[in-house]
Amino acid sequence: MRSQDHDRIYLSPPHLGRHELNYLHKAIEDNWVAPAGPNLTGFERDICEFTGAAHCVALTSGTAAIHLGLKLLGVGPGDEVLCPSFTFVATANPIVYLGASPVFIDSEAETWNLCPVRLREAIEDRIRRGQRPKALIIVHLYGMPCKLREILAIAAEFDIPLLEDAAEALGSRYDGQPLGTFGAVGVFSFNGNKILTTSGGGALVTNNADWDKKARFWATQAKDPAPYYQHSEIGYNYRLSNLLAGIGRGQMELLEDRVKRRREIYNWYQEHLNGLPGLSFGPTEPAGGRSNRWLTCVLLRPSETAVTPEQLRLHLETHNIESRPLWKPLHLQPLFAAAPMYGGAVCTNLFEQGLCLPSGTAMTDTDLKRVADAVKEMATASYN
Repeated sequence: MRSQDHDRIYLSPPHLGRHELNYLHKAIEDNWVAPAGPNLTGFERDICEFTGAAHCVALTSGTAAIHLGLKLLGVGPGDEVLCPSFTFVATANPIVYLGASPVFIDSEAETWNLCPVRLREAIEDRIRRGQRPKALIIVHLYGMPCKLREILAIAAEFDIPLLEDAAEALGSRYDGQPLGTFGAVGVFSFNGNKILTTSGGGALVTNNADWDKKARFWATQAKDPAPYYQHSEIGYNYRLSNLLAGIGRGQMELLEDRVKRRREIYNWYQEHLNGLPGLSFGPTEPAGGRSNRWLTCVLLRPSETAVTPEQLRLHLETHNIESRPLWKPLHLQPLFAAAPMYGGAVCTNLFEQGLCLPSGTAMTDTDLKRVADAVKEMATASYN
């Protein structure tokens, strides 16, 4: 059966229910459609209750949250910010927005996140060069907790503030504590492909009341407290709308179910695809870590199979199935060609060998079987 015979299976489409409509209808009935209103304050309260963070500012994107978070940490022109290379470009772009420069660090092979050994190497080398890093961004890639115990200890040793990019990791935990709450600032994304979506959107969380107030100020064009429009600082149009926050409130009611289903999908793939030549699953949960398994990822080891990730991706397309390569490391991007990089072999190999399989929570067992059968078909064909 080829593509024309089946509906498309997407990588990670939105999964909406009836809950969201209740909040949307109420917002429209009450004429609350601006970036203010009961849904917005309620959504922020929901996130605080779920994560345990003291404060939450709902914003137009996770990128906006990283931008404001770095400003709160005092990042500015001429500074350097430590950042994993193996992540989406939105993690690093706000560093450049602020006139600072990223310093990229390789992954470790278990969680695929920032390597503590390379982190220490980078910090010590930058200090020797007279450039003490201003901040550290960590990312919980594909919802997988990084090795927080080791990383937090290093950040504390060198007194470097931490911004926690949990854009893909809402619902994941480490030692029972929700991700996004370990750093001075935490960030979530609610883009359309995330485990919780508001169409577009994001959030900044912190336990610092002054930072909460400052982020809100910047996010609403930095309007001074005056009866007229007066501005003493540069501000941004970053606040989430009350309508989109309503979608988020409905989604929050289902978040634990969504995490449960993503983990079930990962386990289903493992059960039905284990044993295929050269194919393995990752990343691996660290001790104390529990991933939301936002996307199921596989590696194809070239020493054990002739099938490449790109060949498998194209083969899945013939079955009308969307898949996607793992993130291309930022140190390999033309945009950041001149940026310092510590290590590189691990994340480069992951990019060259990896593929994300469809992982949407609305997938049925029939959908999963379609994907698995197509993967097996390609694996079998490579030996004919």
